[in-house]
Amino acid sequence: MNVVPFERNQRVTSADRVIGPLGELIGREDLPAPDSQWTPRRKAEVVAAVNGGLMTADEVMSLYNLSVEEFASWQRAVERFGLAGLRQTRIQHYRDLQERSQRFGWAA
Repeated sequence: MNVVPFERNQRVTSADRVIGPLGELIGREDLPAPDSQWTPRRKAEVVAAVNGGLMTADEVMSLYNLSVEEFASWQRAVERFGLAGLRQTRIQHYRDLQERSQRFGWAA
């Protein structure tokens, strides 16, 4: 994968590239293969592709055989906790943190 350095204030104007989870520009060719083993970074790349308009959620769910719930959980994890939220070992911790924050009214 070719990594193109990206500056924070730079705008991506073409629809064929989006900002990846580590700040690099990624295109469809950089996304994981459908038979890849999922890692936090690969999940975050797929979420970035949808959030950036590179692919639709329907395309991603069909290509990677994901349920709506699974993909939505990835999006929530990235939005709330970043790449670390997608680590399998931390999911329960972040879920508990989110439940506590809702119960006591503070932001997580």
